Amino acid sequence: MSEPSPGVAAAVEGELRLLDPLVRASTELLVQVLHPDFREVDTTGRRWDRDMVITSLITGTAQCPGQLTASRMHGIQLADELVHVTFDTEAKGIRAHRSSLWRRTGTGWLLYYHQATPFITGPATDA
Repeated sequence: MSEPSPGVAAAVEGELRLLDPLVRASTELLVQVLHPDFREVDTTGRRWDRDMVITSLITGTAQCPGQLTASRMHGIQLADELVHVTFDTEAKGIRAHRSSLWRRTGTGWLLYYHQATPFITGPATDA
């Protein structure tokens, strides 16, 4: 198995930072990870922009039911300045497949787009 590209490594590190409760509670740290044009579609289908996500995380009104744990994280470099990361999360029994696009900027790799889709455990979830 080969080592991930520097872009994939940076994107995976960024995803892991975003799971850290200290990062999720800090505007300063969140703006270091989220692209100014960041967009998200959450597990309910609601659309979010960067400011909305930061506000909900900082004020404690985010939909996340608790500490997220990640598994099956995988990244692939799609272009020089674009990485796609997929992984699953679980918090208090709620599971989601997640997909993120990371863009390289002048300040480093930033999360540009994120989508979460809820799922239940079953035979089709192993793919």
